[in-house]
Amino acid sequence: MKYLRIKKDGPIATVSIDRPNSMNALSIAVLKEFCTLQEYFREDLETRVVIFTGQGENFSAGADLKEKAQLSTKLESWRNNFGKPAIKSILEIDQITIAAVNGYCLGGAACIASACDFRIASDKSLLGYPEINLGINLNWLGLPLAVRLIGPAKAKKMVIGGENENAETLLSWGFYDEICDADSLMDQAISMANLYASKSPIAAQMIKRSVNNLVYKNDESIMHMDYDQTLLTHETQDRKEAVTAFFEKRDPSFKGD
Repeated sequence: MKYLRIKKDGPIATVSIDRPNSMNALSIAVLKEFCTLQEYFREDLETRVVIFTGQGENFSAGADLKEKAQLSTKLESWRNNFGKPAIKSILEIDQITIAAVNGYCLGGAACIASACDFRIASDKSLLGYPEINLGINLNWLGLPLAVRLIGPAKAKKMVIGGENENAETLLSWGFYDEICDADSLMDQAISMANLYASKSPIAAQMIKRSVNNLVYKNDESIMHMDYDQTLLTHETQDRKEAVTAFFEKRDPSFKGD
C-alpha cells in the first residue's frame, strides 16, 4: 500500500495513514486502500487487534477538499465515492479494532474512529464533523455511528453545530473510551490492544460480530440515501459558497439555495 502503513508486532497490527504533509487527508487513493483492509486482515490469522492512527501530528483532516474541488460533475463525485465502502470495510474487519486519535480527527476521519470497536485519544486532540460548514450533510454511515456512541442530542450538536470537540468532552460523552497525554498515546493504545489480544480470538471475534449485527444491522436500510443527499447538496449554491469561502479562508454566507 502507498498511503496506509501496516506494521505488525506479534498479534497487534498498526495501520497508519501516511500523508502527514496533507494532514493525512483522505484522498480517493487513501480510501481505496481502506476498502481493501477487511479482506487483507481476513487472510491474516496471526493478527488479533488492529490499531488505526495517523502519521505525524494528526489522525486525519478528513476528505481531501482540494481533490474534491477538482471533481467538477455530479457523476464524477458519485463514481469516486469510496467513503462508505471504506467505513464498511473497517466495520467488517474480524479482529478487534482500536482508533488511536492524535491531533485533528475531522469529518470522514471521525467516521473511521467511530467505526472502530474502541477509541483512545490524546488529551490535545480535536474531533468534529465540519461537513455542514461546507454545505453538505454527513454521510459515510457517520450519522448512525455517532448517534449510537453519544446519543441523538449530542450527535445533533456535533453534526449540525459543526464545531470541534476536545478530548475531555468526548470522553464524558462516551465517544472515547480513554484519553491520555500525546506522548504516551501509542503506548496506551498498545496496552489496550494487549488486553484484547490476550483473549481467545475466535470467541472475541464471534462476540464482536454478534454485537455489530445487533447494533448496526439496520443502518444500510435507513442510510442507503445518505450519499444521494450529499449529491443533492453538492449542487446547491450554499455548497459552492462554502467551498469558495474555505479556499478564501473566510466564513461562508449561507442563503438556503
